[in-house]
Amino acid sequence: EAKAAKLVQQDQVDVIFGGIYSSARQAIKGPAVVKGKKLYIYPEQYEGQECDPLIFCTGPVPAQQVDPFIPWLIEQTGAKKFYLPSADYIWPRTMNKKVRQVVAAHGGTIVGEEYFPLDHTGYSKTVDKIMSDGAEVVFNTIVPPGLGPFLEQLYNSGFTRRGGHLVCTYFEENFLKFVPAAHTEGMYSCLDYYQNISDPFSKQLLNHYDKLFPGSAMFTAGSASTGMYRGLKLWEAAVKEAGSLRQEDVIKALDHAKIASGPGGPAEMVPGQHHVRMNMYIAQANNGNFKIVKNLGIIDPKECIQGVM
Repeated sequence: EAKAAKLVQQDQVDVIFGGIYSSARQAIKGPAVVKGKKLYIYPEQYEGQECDPLIFCTGPVPAQQVDPFIPWLIEQTGAKKFYLPSADYIWPRTMNKKVRQVVAAHGGTIVGEEYFPLDHTGYSKTVDKIMSDGAEVVFNTIVPPGLGPFLEQLYNSGFTRRGGHLVCTYFEENFLKFVPAAHTEGMYSCLDYYQNISDPFSKQLLNHYDKLFPGSAMFTAGSASTGMYRGLKLWEAAVKEAGSLRQEDVIKALDHAKIASGPGGPAEMVPGQHHVRMNMYIAQANNGNFKIVKNLGIIDPKECIQGVM
């Protein structure tokens, strides 16, 4: 909050970018948007439903991850019994609400749903339930620091070796490097970009990033890299159309801004929604890397229309 307040009050910036967890977005929103009345672009995948007219979101939302992914998974694997181990904050709870709806609509069932503090590490009882209740899909929204212990305990149970399917829609290449490859083998993820993407612009961008930041964290979707790039370029396009930095004019242009190239492909703001229509992909972990198994094409965020509650 203090940093956001400084940007608004002292630095007098024209726009604010950033934030990962939804708690960070809310902390920035208070001083920057509610009090400061500044344009704020939030780049991370999140639970959706942010409808403030001064906020634009450039990462995926549940309609772009859960809606297309679960029907595909059920069709491909025949698995219909889902277990939802989750961190206890707004993103997992909202994601799971969408998961329950989509699973039920496609003939599946939720055999378990649990929530844990972020620093929780003992999952033996949960893993026992997953195994005894006959879960076929573990749709995980546990996040670090509890993530590593959960994946290890699930792996040791033999869940995937008996044919179970592990899903973690936010998982990307940086996360794969923090846990043993065996613990994530076969895991499915659904994001707007993976390094396995073959389009020329994405490859060029990745090569340029790796030259600029050798040995650092990788350019990935889950760390908001893609949403940040997308947000900056959409804002740039809006400023050029507006012909000035006057906030009202930039917002009007940003509402329908488009970019022809970006990580994962082109992107555009959906007029009235303040969220981005973009390509989405399903990938599967294989020996410590993600391989795209399905290009879902351009998916609409289906978010709230500005001015309509």
